[in-house]
Amino acid sequence: MATQDMFQTTELVPLLAERGVHLSREQVYRLVTQPPQRLSMDTLAALCDILACTPNDLILAPGADPVGSPRNRIVRFRGLRRRRLREAS
Repeated sequence: MATQDMFQTTELVPLLAERGVHLSREQVYRLVTQPPQRLSMDTLAALCDILACTPNDLILAPGADPVGSPRNRIVRFRGLRRRRLREAS
């Protein structure tokens, strides 16, 4: 978003609506700040168009480290459960 000079998630709402994707401000905020469990192809295509990127730029590969602090990282445990990592003391 920053490369497109967008610094607030609310800036995406009208751009998505122009492309036929109608999401609330809260939904867009969660979409940007949390990894979504599901994502429609229409939403993904609209985001790629708005951000001038490919789906690979937006989708985190399974097992890859998300951007951010290690304290906030969530990892898969045997593919069944998720747990927070503890920081080393």
